Amino acid sequence: MAVSEDQASCWVHKDLTVTTKQIQALLTAARASGGKHECQVRLTGIEREYWMGTEISRLGGYGFRGTVTASDGSNQKVGTMGARYVNLRKQSKRQQRKVGREEEGSSSNRPELAAFVLALCGTPVTKPMLYLCDNQALLKAVKR
Repeated sequence: MAVSEDQASCWVHKDLTVTTKQIQALLTAARASGGKHECQVRLTGIEREYWMGTEISRLGGYGFRGTVTASDGSNQKVGTMGARYVNLRKQSKRQQRKVGREEEGSSSNRPELAAFVLALCGTPVTKPMLYLCDNQALLKAVKR
């Protein structure tokens, strides 16, 4: 589902029948106000079908026998940057930090790199680690 301030789109299989009630429920959820909600991965019941079709699952993340860690960095419009990571198996294992000082300026790469460092420092090296991120510059830096 893609949502913007002006429109919402939802793609479904061509054989699926979507009722007006279901469309209204999706629109209500998309327009809901409030902060971000924590993601709860459930690999049982009806939600299993959804989660097994995600990118993480297709990369082998839910069946990986080591540590699976995801992170993200943020660069806010007001000049503040933050970094966060979470261990997908131990949801309680997470950290977040403010990155840099506003007077130094901001970039999108600094918080992404900081999130990677937080994840490395907070993850024991006793097992292989699958690291999930969405930053091409970080991937290139690690590859070097």
